[in-house]
Amino acid sequence: MNSRRHSPVVPIDQVPPEDTSAYRPVVLVVDDESAIADTLTEILSRSGYAAMAAYDGNDALETALLTPPEMLITDVILPGMSGVELAITMRRIFPECKILLFSGQASTADLLASAKNEGHHFTLLSKPVHPRELLAQVSDMLKQRGIHVNTVAS
Repeated sequence: MNSRRHSPVVPIDQVPPEDTSAYRPVVLVVDDESAIADTLTEILSRSGYAAMAAYDGNDALETALLTPPEMLITDVILPGMSGVELAITMRRIFPECKILLFSGQASTADLLASAKNEGHHFTLLSKPVHPRELLAQVSDMLKQRGIHVNTVAS
């Protein structure tokens, strides 16, 4: 006796289409503290963005190559590749990608100064980042790129 259960097969023409009526800009959030990356990703997701989390620079690059982001939000201090190095690499691969850096450490000034001397200008938010401030900055930066999203009011 065969005890396997068979699931019914649904013909493809009967599968409802994905709701694509609302465009959700892709935002990649990178922080080696998973609680921060996951929390910011959740805030962005609930506010109308297609947010993804990564926990180091290499993971972020792999994720971005699979799903190119319109915006990168990264901590400056990361293990291995710094957030500034990640931002420069992302800008080379995806020139239109908006970059938002955040940090809770004063030592980031040297990294930013070095990037600025090489012609890279990035926006920096200080940790802790209030959700309203983050959402306003993300919205403003994406509007500069011509991307508008109907965000969910908090």
